[in-house]
Amino acid sequence: MKTLLRSQDLSCPSCVTKIEKALQGLDGVTTAKVHFNTGRIEIEHDPDTTPADVLVQTVRQVGYEAAVAAF
Repeated sequence: MKTLLRSQDLSCPSCVTKIEKALQGLDGVTTAKVHFNTGRIEIEHDPDTTPADVLVQTVRQVGYEAAVAAF
């Protein structure tokens, strides 16, 4: 499953690395890609192992706001 999060407070390129590492460290996450300029965070994951609320909480735990993006 692919989940898209949004974060409005990415202020530096190192934010990208920090968020990607945190998300990729979760069980069930295959890939995590942060787009610095747009604040988009794309995650491929197993929703049974790692639901969207866990993804959001993980981003918040490393110091950034995040929310599931509405389509």
